[in-house]
Amino acid sequence: MNAKSFEEIRKQFESITFQEDFEMIVAVANGGIIPAAILNQRLNLEIQLLKLHLRDASQKQIFDKPQLLEEIRFEVKDKSILLVEDRVKTGTTLTYAKQLLIEAGARNVKTFAVNGNADYFLYNENCFMFPWIMK
Repeated sequence: MNAKSFEEIRKQFESITFQEDFEMIVAVANGGIIPAAILNQRLNLEIQLLKLHLRDASQKQIFDKPQLLEEIRFEVKDKSILLVEDRVKTGTTLTYAKQLLIEAGARNVKTFAVNGNADYFLYNENCFMFPWIMK
């Protein structure tokens, strides 16, 4: 699997622009945690975790659909949210997470991925190794 340097990805994070003003970042745990923290360096927003499970550590799908591991315990009602994931393969997890936030009352949910199809993304190409992943 190809790899990208942290410096290369950091530059992409610095150059991305957002059309909305967000009130909260919600990271899909576990993959979205590090990208959400990096985005927070620019946006300085509250970060919350949405704990979902679909794939194992080797990215093999282990469930038919995403599993919610913990109910949403933070207030999203009437908030504009940036939903963050590291990698989007099929979009199943991101779509499910967005639906959960909308059902919980979020006013607006836009998606972000380091790699893959989302409202905002840094790359949309073949899978590559993130520099923050332990080998």
